[in-house]
Amino acid sequence: MNKTVLITGGAGGIGSATAKKFAKQGYDIAINYYSSDDKAIELKNSILSEYQVKAEIYKADVSDESQVSDMIDRIKNDFGKVDVLVNNAGIVYDRDFEDITIEQFKKTLSVNVIGAFIVAREIRKIMPDGGAIVNVSSTNGTKTISPECLDYNISKIGLQSLTRDLAFQFRPSIRVNAVAIGWANTDMNKDLPDDYIKTELEKIYLGRFAKPEEIANAIYFLASDEASYVNGSILTIDAGY
Repeated sequence: MNKTVLITGGAGGIGSATAKKFAKQGYDIAINYYSSDDKAIELKNSILSEYQVKAEIYKADVSDESQVSDMIDRIKNDFGKVDVLVNNAGIVYDRDFEDITIEQFKKTLSVNVIGAFIVAREIRKIMPDGGAIVNVSSTNGTKTISPECLDYNISKIGLQSLTRDLAFQFRPSIRVNAVAIGWANTDMNKDLPDDYIKTELEKIYLGRFAKPEEIANAIYFLASDEASYVNGSILTIDAGY
């Protein structure tokens, strides 16, 4: 029987690259998404046509307990278990400090932190011992400051704290780690001004943004047996910044 991975926010750039990476390694794929119906269906069909694995999509808001509980029940019926969880779902509002609304602030924390907590808590019910969780965080939670997304910065700090706490709570059976990624070529960053991109590229030692596939490789490593003694860690992936 194949191992199964659940990827939240799976229809986006990093999520889809991660899904294909795990599929290439023989994992069955459970793809969570919230709004990108067409992209989720396209990803599922792509995986089914390219790899000899099973793939299903599940529309759910990760910050809603009842939706997550229902999703986990459906995944259990479809796959029986989940061996790896990739908490990738996330949102960002780029707003000046004075313009950040409380509603946006709450929503960012609800999806980026509380959502990861809810999914991890529920997935433990169907994750066998030896499983792994990888949270997708950001260097905004470690060493960079973006004043225009204060709520996002705080959420990623929270996600890294949650990573260490979950590693403690799920010990010794489940490993929990996170990736803290820098700039990547994703839809979240596609509308950045050219002059801003040029300035940021000058700060990156390799002089370019990451490919989604490069992030997916690191996520897979942390979930794999190759990282069997890595636990409660935050792996920075920013090419030097």
